[in-house]
This record gives sequence, C-alpha cells and structure tokens, in this order.
Amino acid sequence: MKQALTALVLLAALGTAFAQAQPPAAPGTTSAPAAPAAPAAPEPAAGGIRGQNIFEVKPEASVDPNYANQTNGERIKVQPGNNAPMWRQVGQGVTGYSSLPKSEAPEAGNLIQPFVQYPGSRLTNAGEAWRQVRNDWIIPYGAAVLFVVLLALAIFYFTRGPIRLHGQETGRKIERFTPFERATHWSNAIAFVTLAISGIVMAFGKFFLMPWMGAALFGWIAYALKNVHNFVGPLFVVTMVFMVFTFIRDNLPRASDLQWLARFGGLFGGKEVPSHRFNAGEKVVFWGGVLFLGFFVIGSGLFLDKLLPGFVYTRGEMQVAHMVHGIATLLMMAMIMGHIYIGTLGMTGAYKAMRTGYVDETWAREHHELWYDDIAAGKIPAQRTVPTDSAAPAARPARPAEGTPS
Repeated sequence: MKQALTALVLLAALGTAFAQAQPPAAPGTTSAPAAPAAPAAPEPAAGGIRGQNIFEVKPEASVDPNYANQTNGERIKVQPGNNAPMWRQVGQGVTGYSSLPKSEAPEAGNLIQPFVQYPGSRLTNAGEAWRQVRNDWIIPYGAAVLFVVLLALAIFYFTRGPIRLHGQETGRKIERFTPFERATHWSNAIAFVTLAISGIVMAFGKFFLMPWMGAALFGWIAYALKNVHNFVGPLFVVTMVFMVFTFIRDNLPRASDLQWLARFGGLFGGKEVPSHRFNAGEKVVFWGGVLFLGFFVIGSGLFLDKLLPGFVYTRGEMQVAHMVHGIATLLMMAMIMGHIYIGTLGMTGAYKAMRTGYVDETWAREHHELWYDDIAAGKIPAQRTVPTDSAAPAARPARPAEGTPS
C-alpha cells in the first residue's frame, strides 16, 4: 500500500511539472481543453514518505512568495525540516535564551561566534579563524623553532663538546648557591619541565604519539596532562615570583656585560670573558626568558585558567589569550633549552654547582673571574670549605692563557 501511494504522488508531481513546462499556444490557434486536474494526493502521515525531493536546492523565495514575512513557526509548517533560517540567525550572532546569569556567562545564549569577513579571506567564523591560526601558524612554526634549537645544541655538543676546566682543581670549594636558592631554582625548574612536557603533548602529541598508541590511549593521556598542566600552572607562578626576587640583584646589568656580549662570552674565540656571579648570557635568559616572556606566559595562563579577577571571559578573549600563551611559551622554551644545555651537558661542573651548591676555586676563577676576585678580596661573603687532607691552602688557580680553547 505504501509503495502504491508513493508511486501515485510521484506521478502527480511529474504531471504538474510537465504541464507547467509546456509553451503557450501560438496566436490564432486553439488549444484543447485542459483535462481535469487529478485529485491532490493526500499528505502522508508522520513518518511516511513525502512526495518532494528533500535534496533539491531551491531559492527560498520560490517556495513561498511570502517567505520573508513568515515567522519561524509558519516556516516549520510550510517547510517541515528546513532549519536553515535558525542556523542563519545563529551564524549572525542572534542570542537565544539561557538561564545562566549574564554577568557570569555573557555568551551563554550564543551557540557559535558570529561569521565575519576578514580582509583577503572568505566568510568565516571567529572560532574557525582562531583554529586556522593555531593549526597553520603556531603549531608548525613553533615545532620548527624547537627543532632548530635542539638541532643546533646537538651539533654544538658533538663538534665542540662540553666546556672543560683548563687548570687543576684545588680541592677548595666556594659556595655558589645557598640552600634556599637551590630550593627555589629546583622547584621552579620542576614546575617548568612539567608544564613544558604536558604542553608539548597537548600541542604536538597527535602527530608523534597518537599514530602509534592509538586515539583512545592518547585521549586519556592528553586529558590527564591537561589537568596536570592546569594545576601545576599556579605553582609555577609562585615559584617564578621567588625566582625573580631571589636572583634579580645578581642579574642587574653591568658595564662588563657589554664586553661579554660583544665576544659571545668567548664561546667562539679562546678564553672566556671575565664576568661576575652571572654572565651576560645568563642575564639575557633571566630578563628575556624569565621576566619578559614569563610575564606573558603567566598572564595568559592565569587568564585561560580563569584565575584573574575582574575579567569577563568571552570566547574571543580566550582565543587571543591562547595564541599569546602558545607563542610566548614556545619562545620561552627555546631560550630555556639553551640554559638547560649549559647547566647540564654543556659545561663541566655546572650541574654539580646547582645540585650541591659548591664549586671549586678553579671553576669559579675560569668561568666567573670577577665574582671570584670579589670573594677573594672579601667584598662578597661566601662560605668556603677546605678538604681535610690539605695541610695548607692551595695556590691561587692559574688563569688560562690567552687564546686557549674553552
């Protein structure tokens, strides 16, 4: 019965279309009287098959001449299943009803952001524009920056090797970092590495992890690391504040830093350029990486965590904060990678200095000569230790000759 009804409806529709397509009769000719119209096919019940091609695209005005004056309710009756007007209003930013308070969720009534026309691009949604910036710019170029820095450090290590001492160690130790300074540094370093690893997995993990571990396992790992990232972030802020106030005094610029920068610290020459407790390279990392980039990383991160009071967190503002956070974080990681290299593989004794707090006098003399001279002259109080098997203090360590490779 249902198949017969469907055939009847289709035949009626084809007959109507054929009659409308006939050309008008020529002047002076008579046309045969029109056959009586076939009775209209009854409308099938709900859930039945309608006699119209629902896949046919027609101008909305041709369906009903009063289309522009119809309300959504009337259109639903005339065109059941046509929800294009609703989605058109959604794309235009029409706000619907929401029970959430406006002060806390000003965009709760908007399903998506309005469509806008950016210069030189097609009509697009603001969220789609943010997605394109993230996927086409931040992710590929950020990965390239990290890869280039890592490759440069690897080439330097395998061609030059670590920076070693030229003189013999004396056995006398000088305290370079106090227990409080080391605790501040390590707490900040652990928080930074945790955030860096979780951020790298969230940003790039689908390219190098998901292909071999599968989407399900990667989804759980990314979800767990996202929560770790959100909770460790505020701890990183606290440790960063301690870092700044602990080490800012010894990172103030000095006139000798210009000479260090002009010669790149003697990295590509011979002898290391004399410096105070921290050389100009370490100061650049402190002011550029920790303070400047850290300000944008922390500010945007707290905004994304919605921990900054007095702000209304709209989608557009969150997207801008996400882009700022991504760019600043990638640049900060690139700078800290160099710092980590020098503090571990790149310089003999540097990691031990931060682990134990002490360095040999020879190490202090070669790498931070001006700092060592101030300690020897009594200008800077520093705790010293002398090995028990030394009956007399050792001689002042000799300064490496000019032109000696590092």
